[in-house]
Amino acid sequence: MNIVQNIGSADKIARLVVGALLILLALMGQIGMWGWIGVIPIATALMGWCPAYTLFGIKTCPTSNPPSAS
Repeated sequence: MNIVQNIGSADKIARLVVGALLILLALMGQIGMWGWIGVIPIATALMGWCPAYTLFGIKTCPTSNPPSAS
């Protein structure tokens, strides 16, 4: 299985913020146990890889070899 990074920096920041917010709300008792689902966006942000993006062919990070200007 080849895991290639498919999450860009803006996407990583958004995932970290949303995940932390969900966990914080769960800890405060505002949204119940469902808030712990925030672990998933945090984990995918830290890995730089999202399995759903792979399934749908989405890639928000810049390519490693940009097209040449010839």
